[in-house]
Amino acid sequence: MEDLQEFKKKKNNRNRKRKSQSHSNTGNTDRRSNTLTFPLLMAAALSHSHTNTNTHTVVKDCLTKFLSHPIQPHEATCILSLCPLLLRSKSPYIATLTAQFVGAVSLLSFEMNHKVVSDFHTLKALISSIPTSRKAVSMAACDGLLDICSTCLGRQRLLHFSALETLMFAFLEVQGSSTLISLSTGDDVNIASLRIGFQKGELPVLLLNAAIILINTCNIEQLRKIPSKLSECFSVSLKEVWREAHKKMINSDILGAGQGMNLYFSNITISDLAESIFRLSINVDQFPALMSSNIVERRIFWSSEDDFKHFILNQWEVLPCVVRRFSSASLEVDEIFTSFMQSLCLKDSFPLVLSSILQDLISCLPIDSDELDILNFLMEVRYKLGCPLINEQDIRVLRTDNQFKQEVHFFQENSDSFRVKTPHVLCLDDMLKCQEAYNDGYTVALRGMEFRFERVALIVDRLASIFGQPSAGANMYLTPPNSQGLARHYDDHCVFVCQIFGSKQWKIFSQPNGQLPRLYDPCNILNNETIDDTRDCYNFFLNEGDVLYIPRGCPHEACTHYDKQDGSVGFSLHLTLGVEVEPPFEWEGFMHIALFCWNRTQHHSHPSLKSLSGILNVMSTRLLHIVIGLIGNSDPAFRKACLVAASSSQSNTNSWLDQCQRTIFSYLINKISRELRFQEALKSVEAAIERNEDPFQQIKWLRYLNQERESVEGHDWDLDWDVGSTEIKDIFAVYVEYKEMAERVFMDVKSKFCNEVSYDDVTANYKLLHEKFEEVRKQYMNGMLSLHSI
Repeated sequence: MEDLQEFKKKKNNRNRKRKSQSHSNTGNTDRRSNTLTFPLLMAAALSHSHTNTNTHTVVKDCLTKFLSHPIQPHEATCILSLCPLLLRSKSPYIATLTAQFVGAVSLLSFEMNHKVVSDFHTLKALISSIPTSRKAVSMAACDGLLDICSTCLGRQRLLHFSALETLMFAFLEVQGSSTLISLSTGDDVNIASLRIGFQKGELPVLLLNAAIILINTCNIEQLRKIPSKLSECFSVSLKEVWREAHKKMINSDILGAGQGMNLYFSNITISDLAESIFRLSINVDQFPALMSSNIVERRIFWSSEDDFKHFILNQWEVLPCVVRRFSSASLEVDEIFTSFMQSLCLKDSFPLVLSSILQDLISCLPIDSDELDILNFLMEVRYKLGCPLINEQDIRVLRTDNQFKQEVHFFQENSDSFRVKTPHVLCLDDMLKCQEAYNDGYTVALRGMEFRFERVALIVDRLASIFGQPSAGANMYLTPPNSQGLARHYDDHCVFVCQIFGSKQWKIFSQPNGQLPRLYDPCNILNNETIDDTRDCYNFFLNEGDVLYIPRGCPHEACTHYDKQDGSVGFSLHLTLGVEVEPPFEWEGFMHIALFCWNRTQHHSHPSLKSLSGILNVMSTRLLHIVIGLIGNSDPAFRKACLVAASSSQSNTNSWLDQCQRTIFSYLINKISRELRFQEALKSVEAAIERNEDPFQQIKWLRYLNQERESVEGHDWDLDWDVGSTEIKDIFAVYVEYKEMAERVFMDVKSKFCNEVSYDDVTANYKLLHEKFEEVRKQYMNGMLSLHSI
């Protein structure tokens, strides 16, 4: 649908342009009959290499005629065969008219566009006409490519013939030394849809427009094929444009309709430009070797292997603890945040430059937890990419009311409560107000710091690998003196609080129950929940350089103090590094993978789903997945982070950590073996079906391990993880009808699974899934970092 609308829009624009040209080009041109036009054009073409004025005139008149009047498809088909010859004409005017003709024909219909892009010689000749000293020819050829880009097939064919590389090289050759641009609202008031106008020649704009369209069409493999040096140089040029566009966007320096008549406006928008920069960074090497791999480990967590072992066995996901700044540590270890601090500025003046820091940032749009296709993510957010910070998504400005112990949010407090709630994109005035809010006692909290600062990205990347998770995160909190930002709450992920500037008083309580909260489950704000401050409470006072660990599920709160006598700066700046354990990478997730892998090895003995025995076997396996989830809701061990994919620079860590993971696996298998839960699982599935819900929605991510499954005798050996609710309902109805037989089959499946499953076999598949998740999250991080490196 999008392709069709784009095609029609381009065709209408082209027809209007051709109509305006016809008044100046037709003049006294005679209308020749269709039967004479093609022979004359062919005869002229065959002899066009001679410097014959009459020959050139015939070619020009014929092409002008076709461009001045509606083109008939049968005529266009005949003349296309001559286009490769005409595009290479020594006459710039003939080559220009031919390029215009090719573009016009490609807009006649999808069928004619297909004919044009299927003509190897015409397409290659058109692409070859771009890098030329003849400016008019280059512009016409580039305009012709833009016409061809009206269809998906056209864009793909251009990529196949390396048109993108040609466009990128040509743009780098003709671009000016400086980039002067303006923004216009165009047909859309959406910030990311602002059109970019250039105060430079039209040719660079056409080249850039065509290159951006093709970059944003590329798949991952096509992006990888772009020469790295070319991609790097072109990205630098794009970022120059992005820098100016971002500045004007933040300052609301936007032209209205009809303004900027002397500018060259293209269809390039803020979101188009941002997407191209993002895409070109996807395959860039993750990070240069800016720091030793073990510095993060030694600075934040431990100074020896025994310290790490003690932490994992006694504190991890159980108890809070603090690592004090090393008084005798090397400067390299002690100052891993130095680069980040320098990028903010000196601590004494930091709060004064808050608004200028915010102006350099853009929104980091959330990516789904189970998204394993970065291009699918870009497709969903392409009309939002590149917009400024969004309140409550990227930034929170809040304080805790000491009397009621409730959070007060600055922008909500100062907005019209009757207005329909829409995402609040911060403008320059809002960013200046953040400084005022800070002076009034509000904490400024910024999410996603790993997407905005490369040094923070390096730290969280290493943090994620230490705990065997696909990714980690980082938030920044700036709190003024004598203030509390967030009210008492708990997080659904473990955090390491790294005190950068100032000091802060923390109060942490033990988990209200033994169950760890799951990522993305609602977290209850504990403002109205009474907790005995003297029982199971830990108090920590953090100074600069200290690191505090808080397990997920532990309620906590923090505040600043200002004591003139001790000379403290009063305010606090800290980074919270979060280790987010996504469902597939909990131990429960590991057991789901174990069951999936074991079941896959049993496919040779699985009868078809069309038989009763097949239905009983498949549904019993599915029901065992439900049982694993039910056990996980009551046994805390199932929700703990699985460290099977953890990596450490410590020499002997892998041996004891691996043994520890094997012990946990054995415990969980024994737990599943002992638990019955058949009736409970049956009721759970039945209730979900009655609500018209997918009972297996929570483990849909297993489909990523199902992509290379085998088939036996033409029948799938397992119920597809993306199967519709109707089919599940029908199969479950048969299963319930034979309930007693089903229970016996279920017990047999469970017994075989627990006795036959192999830890090593599961580990290989688990790490494969981990790599898939990790790759997409690093691609996302790369893309966002590239948009902030301006």
